[in-house]
Amino acid sequence: MAIIERMHVGVDEVREKLQEVKDPEIDTVSIVELGMVEVIEVVDGHVVVEILPTFLGCPALPIIQKNIEQALWSLGGVVSINVKFIHSPPWTSDRISDAGRNGLKEFGIAPPPRFEEDGSWHVDCPFCSSTYVTMENLFGPTACRSILYCKGVKIRLKQ
Repeated sequence: MAIIERMHVGVDEVREKLQEVKDPEIDTVSIVELGMVEVIEVVDGHVVVEILPTFLGCPALPIIQKNIEQALWSLGGVVSINVKFIHSPPWTSDRISDAGRNGLKEFGIAPPPRFEEDGSWHVDCPFCSSTYVTMENLFGPTACRSILYCKGVKIRLKQ
C-alpha cells in the first residue's frame, strides 16, 4: 500500500508568490509593495486573499484577480483560491512600502507625497531627485493619478 502525503501551502509561501504579482499598469511594483494585500488566510490548502483596490473604480481589478489566481495555482498544495476585493480599511498611499516607492520612481512616476506634521508635503522628481516639484493638475490621465511638474528638468510627472 502506498502512502501519499499531500503538503499544503502556507501563508508565507502565498505572500512570497504575491510579491511576483505586478500592478498591470506599472510592472516595477507588486501588489504587496503597493500595500494592496490586506489578509491572507490558508486552511488545508484553501487560500483566501483579501485585496484593497488602490482606487474604487479601478478597471484593472479583473486582471489583478486573474494574475493572483494564476500565480497561486503555481504553488503546490493549493486546493482552492478565493480572491476578495474589500474596501475597509480604505487603501491609502501610506501603505506603499519603500520598495514600492522605489519601483514607482524606477517606472518614472513620482511616488505619492509624504506629509509633514505641519500639513505640508513634497515630492521628489523620479528623474533628477529635485524637490522643486509643483502640482500642475490634481486630475491626471486616470482617476488615480495627478500631474506634477518638475522645475529642475522642466517635465510633467505622473503621480
